[in-house]
Amino acid sequence: MLMQLLTFVPVLILNEIPILTNIPWLVNRVIEPEYEILEFLKEMVSEHRKTLNPNYIRDFIDAYLVENEKVKGDSSSSFNETNLIMTTYDLFGAGTETTSTTLRWALLYMILYPDVQSLGERQPTMGDVLQMPYTYAVIHEVQRHGDIIPVALPHMTYKDMEIKGYLIPKGTTIMTNLSSVLKDQKIWEKPLQFYPKHFLDDNGKFVKREAFIPFSAGRRSCVGEQLARMELFLFFTTFLQQLTFEIPNDQPRPTEDPFYALTQSPHPYNIRVVARA
Repeated sequence: MLMQLLTFVPVLILNEIPILTNIPWLVNRVIEPEYEILEFLKEMVSEHRKTLNPNYIRDFIDAYLVENEKVKGDSSSSFNETNLIMTTYDLFGAGTETTSTTLRWALLYMILYPDVQSLGERQPTMGDVLQMPYTYAVIHEVQRHGDIIPVALPHMTYKDMEIKGYLIPKGTTIMTNLSSVLKDQKIWEKPLQFYPKHFLDDNGKFVKREAFIPFSAGRRSCVGEQLARMELFLFFTTFLQQLTFEIPNDQPRPTEDPFYALTQSPHPYNIRVVARA
């Protein structure tokens, strides 16, 4: 939903024609949903402040508030409520949206390829990753084939550089086409198909592929990569150990074609969930 908001046509128009931001009623109408999110976050921070226990840190907001208290009165510090709210907003937008979208792709693939749904019964931990190579391969293939961020966020060169004979001047905006790597026919055996064996060797062991770059590439790749990996593994394995996912009997087979709004999401689909015996 957040990504759909950011690609809402009036938002794009304001971005391309900044002079229109001088029209107050237009700006307020376009970014009203943003205000609602920020108000929600302000209320959340306020509630955390009321119930804060420095000896029991519950989450990022608690940790930030504790650090903010340490530098209270220091005007040169960047710890303040505005930065707390905006950083939390960034984490919400970049973390929650992408992880939930990846899980939606994962469940879609599970009902389209039901033979993949076979895991153990014990509650998983991150220590189980090496003991569950097929599951780990499935998660990686969900990210590769789902390709939720086809084009990385723009970056800028900080100096003149040359790549394969091409001069890229300092200050050039660079946008990495991640899809061109994740779907490269020269690298992947079945680039346009959901095929978990892309990440398994002949002995069934997990193989990390250099071309697997859903979190972008280079020194400015996603800072939340490790957190996202943990979330996806724990959520996905827990789902499949407790539940079976199916296409409802009265529903057609869902499409695998994506819906694009900064990220690529699956089209809405119906799913039947059955508790495992």
